[in-house]
Amino acid sequence: MAGSSGGGSSGGKKKARIEIIPLIDVIFFLLATFVLFTLSLNKSSGVAGIAQPASETGEPRNPNGVTISVTESGTIAWNKDFISLAEFIDRLRTFKASDPDGRILINGDENALFNAALYVFDEARKAGFQKVFIETKVRSAGR
Repeated sequence: MAGSSGGGSSGGKKKARIEIIPLIDVIFFLLATFVLFTLSLNKSSGVAGIAQPASETGEPRNPNGVTISVTESGTIAWNKDFISLAEFIDRLRTFKASDPDGRILINGDENALFNAALYVFDEARKAGFQKVFIETKVRSAGR
């Protein structure tokens, strides 16, 4: 009886079985993938990898406007695009011309030189922007 299923009759029709354990494994894999993907999403429009300083008085951010990032090494990025200082001034002027009441959000690394962040803040004010904000992460009141 080579190849028989071990049943009593060799000519009988086999019943199809759906194994539930592999199906559960696939479902858990998809769930874990979805969870890891959503946790990796960055809500900020700034450069990834910037450790923002904490603040107890922070407010929810408005997604409209431009995010200017200052990295730990002092480089500047405009909505995740690294730019030179000259290009930064040009983009400020262009943004002011296209949106005179625009918002600028400065997203600086907590280890960045204060001078670099202050430069970005001053240049935004010189360009005529009144809505210049600094992005921070919320720190609990007990710390």
